[in-house]
Amino acid sequence: MSWLSSSQGVVLTAYHPSGKDQAVGGSPAKGGEEATSSGRYGQYTMNQESTTTKVIEKPPFDRSSSQDSLDELSMEDYWIELENIKRSSENRQEAQEVVVVKEPDEGELEEEWLKEAGLSNLFGESAGDPQESMVFLSTLTRTQAAAVQKRVEMVSQTLRKRNKQHQIPDVRDIFAQQRESKETAPGGTELQSLRTNENKYQGRDDQASNLVVGEKKPILPEETPASETDINLEVSFAEQALNQKESSKEKIQKSKGNDATSPNFRVPKDKTGTTRIGDLAPQDMKKVCPLALIELTALYDVLGIELKQQKAVKSKTRDSGLFCVPLTVLLEQDQRKIPGTRIPLIFQKLISRIEEGGLETEGLLRIPGAATRIKNLCQELEAKFYEGTFNWESVKQHDAASLLKLFIRELPQPLLSVQYLKAFQAVQNLPTKNQQLQALNLLVILLPDANRDTLKALLEFLQRVIDNKEKNKMTVMNVAMVMAPNLFMCHALGLKSSEQREFAMAAGTANTMHLLISYQKLLWTIPKFIVNQVREQNSGNHRKDKRAMKKLLKKMAYDREKYEKQDKSANDADVPQGVIRVQAPHLSKVSMAIQLTEELRASDVLARFLSQESGVAQTLKIGEVFLYEIGGNIGERCLDDDTYMKDLYQLNPNAEWVIKSKPL
Repeated sequence: MSWLSSSQGVVLTAYHPSGKDQAVGGSPAKGGEEATSSGRYGQYTMNQESTTTKVIEKPPFDRSSSQDSLDELSMEDYWIELENIKRSSENRQEAQEVVVVKEPDEGELEEEWLKEAGLSNLFGESAGDPQESMVFLSTLTRTQAAAVQKRVEMVSQTLRKRNKQHQIPDVRDIFAQQRESKETAPGGTELQSLRTNENKYQGRDDQASNLVVGEKKPILPEETPASETDINLEVSFAEQALNQKESSKEKIQKSKGNDATSPNFRVPKDKTGTTRIGDLAPQDMKKVCPLALIELTALYDVLGIELKQQKAVKSKTRDSGLFCVPLTVLLEQDQRKIPGTRIPLIFQKLISRIEEGGLETEGLLRIPGAATRIKNLCQELEAKFYEGTFNWESVKQHDAASLLKLFIRELPQPLLSVQYLKAFQAVQNLPTKNQQLQALNLLVILLPDANRDTLKALLEFLQRVIDNKEKNKMTVMNVAMVMAPNLFMCHALGLKSSEQREFAMAAGTANTMHLLISYQKLLWTIPKFIVNQVREQNSGNHRKDKRAMKKLLKKMAYDREKYEKQDKSANDADVPQGVIRVQAPHLSKVSMAIQLTEELRASDVLARFLSQESGVAQTLKIGEVFLYEIGGNIGERCLDDDTYMKDLYQLNPNAEWVIKSKPL
């Protein structure tokens, strides 16, 4: 059985959750120095009690080069790393601030959830545009609508208990159960749109548009038949889970068994282009995040998993320095030095230093640096890093690795964020690996930009370490077990828990770490169904704005027919049917009309422009400039090279096409 099996099937050896700390297999460090990663330790505790760990003494553990990796069923690396971290905590001298997680009052969690989803005006707490909310609601799937409805009901009940003096809407007024005629009185259009949308996602509207994320299985191109390992990004994850649940429990059990072998999941090719985090304009990402939150909640609801967001009480944190400093503060410091910095400079430098020592070093990340040396290096870095006088030649490779892990642990709030840390931990409870990856995909989207960018840099580095596993003996399993305690430490030390729960959490967090490393490219993809929902919102808001503009023009006595004619001619721009005009304001050929064909891709469009460049501009290559889809039903979207232009044009015929470089 693979180590990636559920925690019930994982054999955990040499660990007991109580008693005096003892190292596994004697001294886990080499060179006779104290086995610890730091003299300082940062933790994100939820209370002040910690669970003491004991490991059964075993003969010295042989990590010679003849041993390719640890036994798949063993968690030795996890417990050793845990011991190193805990010992460094005991040896620390200075007191450190900890993040206290506030237990939300009744209904407060749901209010915060609705606020983050952009729907706080549903319970009278916001002056937002109700029409815009109805446009948003009209794009939701049935499972997403059910998740929203559940939270609105809970908030409404809480507000009634509190005897609030403002009007509390009845949830039935928002999610009407009765079906009405599509012809409604003025002002009821958006509500009717919501009801029509609810019909669509229950399979009652067979004529759903190609923008709608319906329940039906997507039609894939004939030349690329669906693989068993493809991740379906066209249909809502929660809808998939519900359909699977409704169809047969046996299939779920069979899928669970198959997933234990860790299949090679992949993102199937999409003719309209794959959208990755960073490809969309900020105004579109603002729509993506609430949809991702609602979808994640709907997925957990369907699978019967409790999803509780945490809220950190504001505490005093350092406003300068390197360690124990919030990511946002670090980036503000770094951006004053190097504008546009997205990943902390100290983080980048530590990774660079590790790689300079060679990624083939055996035990890389696993063997800790000496406590005294690490502490001295921390103090030196704090004093000299920004002055540029720190001597990096004095930093040994294992010391740099220990400093990197220390940096992650000592962030005032965890890299995976206080708000979503429990949701990341709950991923292990989802029935299948497919659903675990879907949840992680949504959680990555929900992370703050600074956390997400830093996590991406970390995972890419860890993959480079794993690529050298033949020499360094660090397989993906070893790396996952070493890194899991550093990202999930708050749970391992901050809560009272039974021995069984400790075992399950160890295996679960290591499994989550494994998935984050192995499928990082997939996890940084924005699902097509969410992008389509953003398109629907933009179209709905555009129609609403257009109606308002027409009314205004009519009041101003403009000729409505003349306005529409001008508007149409401006959109068409005298471009023949089946032809798009591509703009390239920064290239020598600033504009070109291109005939659409079935096989024309974004890379072909770029190649035509770049082939006509001369002089210095001729050095430009695909990968330095990109084709963008701008306007229509999207704000702005960077296209991947394999986007088929005719298919995308049919999806967004009113878009403009512009070639430009990608912002940093």
